[in-house]
Amino acid sequence: MPAANALVLGADRALYLGDMPATGLHRHACPVFLLGLSGRFALHLPGVGVVTCHSALVDTGVGHVFDPQGEQVAVMYLEPDAPETRALLPWLARNGGVMLDPAVRVGSRSVVHARLCSFDLPALLAFTLDAAAPLDPRIAQGIRVLRQGGGATVNRNTAAAAAHLSASRFNHLFRQEAGVSFRSYRVWAQVRSALAGLATSPRLTDAALEGAFTDSSHFSRTFRQTFGMTPSSVLKPLRSVTLVQGR
Repeated sequence: MPAANALVLGADRALYLGDMPATGLHRHACPVFLLGLSGRFALHLPGVGVVTCHSALVDTGVGHVFDPQGEQVAVMYLEPDAPETRALLPWLARNGGVMLDPAVRVGSRSVVHARLCSFDLPALLAFTLDAAAPLDPRIAQGIRVLRQGGGATVNRNTAAAAAHLSASRFNHLFRQEAGVSFRSYRVWAQVRSALAGLATSPRLTDAALEGAFTDSSHFSRTFRQTFGMTPSSVLKPLRSVTLVQGR
């Protein structure tokens, strides 16, 4: 079982396990799976109010405030090219972009951790994910180019050229397939690149450089916009950062 306050990063998904402060209002460039590891947590949803639950799925671009209420949590970010993400989209669409308590209740903490760290989302959910159409291969290629460049060094024209599309057509198709603009997703890719840098250095200034941010202040502002909290509040207590190849 991994230590608390652990970060696991794969190619098309990311996972945080441990303690986390309450966030401000924010929205992600990919769907997120939230799971209480030691109890219930609270979600503040604009237009809905405050709800408490043991687990939740929040779609791309849905504004929310996440309050763990002092409990340990797992937060899994699912990239648009992850097969599970494609299968989740119809479920999220039918539920207005938010699903409350979608996870099966498992008594064994070690079993839950194993499923989380292997990114076995189907085993965590209480419903069956049907096979879904894959992401358009042209957009998938653009995402791969973006990841290889760490986000900041790849602009829309470069990604569009790799996908053999005009910039305007690529931008339209990217939003249609990924549910978010290329610009917003590029910022997410840049932040992910910075997080991956923590595997070799725990210094946030080094992480900022790894993500090609202009300075640590730029990284801090972008991180806060992305996650609704300061990087120091969640990254400085990190005990481990694991990079998973091929995922």
